[in-house]
Amino acid sequence: MPFHSARVLLLATIALTLFGCEKSATTSQASGELVVRIGASAPLTGPQAHLGKDNENGTRMAIDDANARGIVIGGRKVHFELISEDDQADPKTATIVAQKLVDNKVSGVIGHLNSGTSIPAAKIYSDNGIPQISPSATAVAYTAQGFKTAFRVMANDAQQGRVLGEYAAKNLAAKRIAVIDDRTAYGQGLADEFIKVAQANGAQIVAHEYTNDKAMDFTSVLTSVKGRKPDLLFYGGMDAQGGPMAKQLKALALNVKFMMGDGGYTPEFIKLAGDAAEGSYATLPGVPLDKMPGGKQFGARFVAKYQPIQLYAPYCYDAVNVMIAAMQKAGSVEPEKYLPALATITLDGVTAKIQFDEKGDLKGGAITVYQVKGGKWQPLETLGATVPAAQ
Repeated sequence: MPFHSARVLLLATIALTLFGCEKSATTSQASGELVVRIGASAPLTGPQAHLGKDNENGTRMAIDDANARGIVIGGRKVHFELISEDDQADPKTATIVAQKLVDNKVSGVIGHLNSGTSIPAAKIYSDNGIPQISPSATAVAYTAQGFKTAFRVMANDAQQGRVLGEYAAKNLAAKRIAVIDDRTAYGQGLADEFIKVAQANGAQIVAHEYTNDKAMDFTSVLTSVKGRKPDLLFYGGMDAQGGPMAKQLKALALNVKFMMGDGGYTPEFIKLAGDAAEGSYATLPGVPLDKMPGGKQFGARFVAKYQPIQLYAPYCYDAVNVMIAAMQKAGSVEPEKYLPALATITLDGVTAKIQFDEKGDLKGGAITVYQVKGGKWQPLETLGATVPAAQ
């Protein structure tokens, strides 16, 4: 064998010995650091882009902070790199994006934002052994698929729906409730949980109507609802539709209480609804930002770096940090090596203490009810949300 060829072979062998175990990472030629790619996916275009950018910024802030700390894993200094993709809040696009992230050899994924995108993408990540932590997918079906790679850092819709249904029937004394949902995995799932619990607490569901997550004109469906004379309208969906719906409620002189889940608890909802937002109710898994363990500091830093928090940014921050903590615990950035550590990790996060149950759901988890007062979301009450395990 020629000397040059032998030297190349020897160097290749050394490189394989040193770095071959880290198949999901590369080595920076400039710094010698191990470059670890973390994927993220959310709607970065379309009506939910404000939420997607919020998620992306929360994820990026966590990665920037980790790089500033100079983290060492398995004896090597690590540099984390964000690979962010736009899934357009569309389930089909989400599967394409998921495969793209897999092909880019990410070590893990933060996302997706929506339940309807997280659920189909989860199979692709599972098939390729890539841990996925959603900061915001609340549908029970997401973790009920049984994939060992799927986790979430906020309470699910069985927990949230229970609080919403009980609060509507008991605290707001709603007797005749109309429900509209957007037929997405999130909107439909939350509406179904809400209905079940509201009925169990004595409320009558006088109408259950449907729309979609692209609609903007709700005159027809609201006119139909008005004829049923409800005293509360619950909408299962996101703020992009919830805001205009609340505005059109007022225009139709439909004098009812208006309630949504976490998809409505945003500054954007108030912006879109205008004066009609006043008095509306919404919930968000977790406690208010200023009551979160690291909420005040996170909020101040986030606003200074980006803009006011829309919704899920603190949860994205925790999702990144719990993933990195699992890598540190395992001493590896390889998914198959740190996945067992992720399943058993405990992390004191910004939002809460992060621990996962056997399904990948967040253990415990409180739900806070909010109301728009004086043009701003104000916390009313934080409630526990212990429910039987989903079957």
